[in-house]
Amino acid sequence: MNAGDTSSTRLLRHGRITLALHQLRSASDSAARPLLILHDLGGSSPINVPPEFGLWEGAIYALDFTGHGQSSVPRGGGYTAEVLMADVDAALAEIGSATVYGRGLGGYVALLIAGARPSLIHGAIIDDGVGLAGGGTTVHSVHLEFAAAAVGILATPDPYALLELSTDVRPTDYAVSFVQAAVQGSTANPAVAVVASARPPWLVSVLEQYGAEAMTLPEALASYLSR
Repeated sequence: MNAGDTSSTRLLRHGRITLALHQLRSASDSAARPLLILHDLGGSSPINVPPEFGLWEGAIYALDFTGHGQSSVPRGGGYTAEVLMADVDAALAEIGSATVYGRGLGGYVALLIAGARPSLIHGAIIDDGVGLAGGGTTVHSVHLEFAAAAVGILATPDPYALLELSTDVRPTDYAVSFVQAAVQGSTANPAVAVVASARPPWLVSVLEQYGAEAMTLPEALASYLSR
């Protein structure tokens, strides 16, 4: 570990779920804002600070979503991106205002929390990863054989999470509404940074909005760290 690394895990209650919030590193500058890392679909929090975040001066946290990593598993599924957004809200209640970085599904959740809690989110960074596209822009039928075969298994990642979140709909106008809410209430400029190379329809619509900008990850991190 590097100097300042203080890997530890806090267990948070979110309804009946226990969430694992990992502190990967303490702040090298006590005045610097924390960074919260959100993993992709089926993933989990990194064990150590990824090298691309090495220059971040604030504390670095990573959250395991419900049904992932060291967080607990609900019986019978019921996963939506909004449930995961509420997971992040529980983490923010613990760590306060933060810049949020999300991969794949975590990137979509970062957008949602940026719009839902703009005063607490100083920049949402959306990166490539599993679950970025979700189930497309319209509702469609879902096959339940995979989930049915996994009844009674409470290991992570939860098969219900993989099924339900991979088909979670991403309407473009819905995503746009969260960008607009983020812009209205956030002090960050841009409110949303898109570093992903994949561009599903909802993300194309996000980038057409004022307050969302395509840039590299180093550019996004430097922007949010310095303002």
